[in-house]
Amino acid sequence: MATAAPPLPARVYSVDLIRGAVMVLMAIDHVRVYSGLPAGGPTAGIFFTRWITNFCAPAFVFLAGTSAFFYRRKHYEYTQFLIQRGVWLILLELTALRVAWTFNTDFAHYNMAGVIWMIGWCMILLAGLARLPLRAMTAVGLTIIVAHNLLDSQITDPSLGEGLPGALWRILYVGFWAGPIKLGADGPSLTVLYSIIPWIGVMVLGYAFGEVLRNPVAERDRLCLRIGLSATALFLVLRAINHYGDPRPWHVGSVGTDGAPAMPTILGFLNTTKYPASLDFLLMTLGPTIALIPLLEKTSGRFTQAIATFGRVPFFFYVLHIPLIHALALIVSRIREGAVNPWLFANHPMGNPPAPAGYAWSLPLLYLIWAIAVALLYYPCRGFTWLKENRGQWWLKYL
Repeated sequence: MATAAPPLPARVYSVDLIRGAVMVLMAIDHVRVYSGLPAGGPTAGIFFTRWITNFCAPAFVFLAGTSAFFYRRKHYEYTQFLIQRGVWLILLELTALRVAWTFNTDFAHYNMAGVIWMIGWCMILLAGLARLPLRAMTAVGLTIIVAHNLLDSQITDPSLGEGLPGALWRILYVGFWAGPIKLGADGPSLTVLYSIIPWIGVMVLGYAFGEVLRNPVAERDRLCLRIGLSATALFLVLRAINHYGDPRPWHVGSVGTDGAPAMPTILGFLNTTKYPASLDFLLMTLGPTIALIPLLEKTSGRFTQAIATFGRVPFFFYVLHIPLIHALALIVSRIREGAVNPWLFANHPMGNPPAPAGYAWSLPLLYLIWAIAVALLYYPCRGFTWLKENRGQWWLKYL
């Protein structure tokens, strides 16, 4: 007699909590975009302000795959939904979110393929890959994540060119390192921040991870600890060996780019490559995230419940937080400088020039604006959570 499949679990509180924490931490780096501070270094404070946000994209994409796993088991039209939502995310990235980042309509010279674009394409691909057996999907995801650093030599390959093959290769893997993609001689350009590889592997593994969460609590916690701690240990070993897993090696006593002083050893060790995300980067971020699930499941209190509220509506949070942070930066500029700095209407976050001399914020000001933004977003997110849970309109599932 066939064994019945385990029942779908009630909502996993720790997953909502992780997604909520991801949204809150992500906002730090997006405030940094308008602060004029660099993305990591030269001080430890600035480095860790950027580094802690590295956990956001891997967890966001991984758990998007997990959500797709559970959606499939409750809705027969999951393929159609994944494709439709993927197309919707891509269009939103190239329109409303692009304007929110820049507060300009310079579409002729700047368009960005960011994290929402990447998630959209990954959802479209997942709609087809989800037809494979779960073990085959796991093998596909692991192969992409483990083996993709074999392609590192292609990142700076001058033979990519400007033609269609080169443009597709940048979208798939190389990303912005090869420069913007020109859509025709006089057409707009596209800066690819998040390439499809290896992120499709992350989403596929997140989908397969849904099967882990179907287990009874004790077994689920054991598996999460085993997977998470194993991934973290593998990161430490690979990074220590310094031979494979990241195109950016670290060396004790070396010098930085163009002869600049090297980062302290521990910072260099942690300074893994995000674009495109290296094996070391994904192990460093996903390992602790998965290992934390058993611990977070046992937390309670008003603060953690507030964070989990953001995690129940992560995309809604994302759509609101960019224009809010950008608007707050305008207010800060008006207060500090007596006028709104035109730099804030440049092509952020990838096509903007360096911040004007004397513009950069202090770290305390950055964190103050971040805290204000998160506080302002709480009640809209709580209200939208109630709306999704108590209203059945079809369009709500797309937010």
